[in-house]
Amino acid sequence: MNRTHIAVIAGGFSGEYAVSLRSAAGLLSWIDRSLFDPYLIVIEHTGWFVQIEGQDPIPVDKCDFSFMLGGERIKLDYALITVHGTPGENGLLQGYLDLVGVPYNTGGVLTEALTFNKYYCNRYLSTYPQLRVADSVRLKRGEAQPSTEELVARLGLPLFAKPNAGGSSVATSRVETAEALEAAITLAFEECDEVLLERFISGTEVTCGCYRLGDEISALPVTEVVPKNSFFDFEAKYHGAVEEITPARISSELTAEIQALTRQIYQHIDARGIIRVDYIIEPDGIPTLLEVNTTPGMTPTSFIPQQVAAAGLTMPQLLTDLIQDHLR
Repeated sequence: MNRTHIAVIAGGFSGEYAVSLRSAAGLLSWIDRSLFDPYLIVIEHTGWFVQIEGQDPIPVDKCDFSFMLGGERIKLDYALITVHGTPGENGLLQGYLDLVGVPYNTGGVLTEALTFNKYYCNRYLSTYPQLRVADSVRLKRGEAQPSTEELVARLGLPLFAKPNAGGSSVATSRVETAEALEAAITLAFEECDEVLLERFISGTEVTCGCYRLGDEISALPVTEVVPKNSFFDFEAKYHGAVEEITPARISSELTAEIQALTRQIYQHIDARGIIRVDYIIEPDGIPTLLEVNTTPGMTPTSFIPQQVAAAGLTMPQLLTDLIQDHLR
């Protein structure tokens, strides 16, 4: 019986390179070795390489997504993409895999290109009447920009400045004063050619995972996010400066509403695999969409593994089910 060769793809070209490798380690620890042979593929500017402990990096043949090991050519049958940022979250890697005929765990090219651009994704989702989205302004490098006074008049203070394409709160700032806005915009432009300025939303921050098996879309338990800093920044996400409560301390009715919204968003963007959607429950009790993450973190302490455990499931079984479903 032929073994199924799984590529766990990590690395990439963004500030989330190290986070991606941590997610890859989580996925590798959960893959069922009795069913699959997993290999870590790291994408770097100098090439794509298979990383096997105790061996030199092995180049990947991009003509057919294979590599040589012990004189044998290993053809990779399925890709678990955990590249946070380009090229794994913006559709480029998905387009390549489509060309070589390898199935993968995320949405397709259009889904990933849309969701990677926070401004476009939220504008698209705002067309659905049941979804509320924060007001925002997009700035593009090289184009004339509104004045600080105009931006503050539009969005108020505080506001958030962040790269329009990226994650993990890299180069993201909570701007408290008009004088601090220019520096925050400059910082965000260091990560991306587009900057998103977004109205500050006060309330309870929550996040909800979601996945599809066959025709059934399932939402996971909701997590409440209580950062110890002024917002859920990189330190809070990866250095413990946050309290994460699963299930969230909200009513069963509000939990059901957020799960229903998450399932709807999953359908609206034609998602695949596991996604995570972040919200702020404002004082009026209505959830406002923050953003959609189609390649959520997969470290053992990330939100998705927490929610999977709270649902009475295990990551190894869920990954097995998803891979087999996609291969079918």
